[in-house]
Amino acid sequence: MNLHVLFFFVFTIPSFVNSKHQFVYSGFTGANLTLDSMVSITPNGLLQLTNGTLCLKGHAFHPTPFHFRKKPNGTVQSFSVTYVFAIYCIQSAICGHGIAFLIAARNNFSDALQAQYMGLANGYNNGNATNNFFAVELDTNKNDEFYDINNNHVGVDINGLNSVNSSSAGYYDDNSGNFHNLTLASYKMMQVWVEYDGGTTQVNVTLASPEHGQTNQTTPLYYLQHIKSTSHR
Repeated sequence: MNLHVLFFFVFTIPSFVNSKHQFVYSGFTGANLTLDSMVSITPNGLLQLTNGTLCLKGHAFHPTPFHFRKKPNGTVQSFSVTYVFAIYCIQSAICGHGIAFLIAARNNFSDALQAQYMGLANGYNNGNATNNFFAVELDTNKNDEFYDINNNHVGVDINGLNSVNSSSAGYYDDNSGNFHNLTLASYKMMQVWVEYDGGTTQVNVTLASPEHGQTNQTTPLYYLQHIKSTSHR
């Protein structure tokens, strides 16, 4: 029973920075997104992915495909994305399973399940290479079937919900190096950075809290190398 909102979103392919290879949403009023299920834009321009109804999923896609390769079999280009989100639980003791940033070769996920599958896969196709997706999950439940590390973590998923790398939600202090926990389902704004380096095939994921005065975290939660991606959307 979750209500999720996203309200600031920037996506860029740095090596081709122009209007064709980046998009920015600093509010979703009038945005031409591809929405499904109960997803809606609130009167003040927030993207609301669910409405508190039990066992509901929702997706919001950029309306046109992005091409991550110069050639069909070429190297995946570097890209970066940052977004601000807040997760609101209708009841503090009953919370859903979180949200995910998704790059996929399709925008029809009607066969995906809600709850622990987060609208990305189902019990039959979880982990299949034909799923062709890359996701960064903000997971607010611990699911033993996916070997989740806890009920408050950030994970990178490729074609399924068994994360290839994950970390407890939080941030590293750039000065001291100390780790500080953040609670995803805290009703508070947080910011995520996802950066992919096409040269090193390395993904960096960083989480921060603007409430704590953080606007430009530089120390990632983790590094993930050697990703082979076939996703295009």
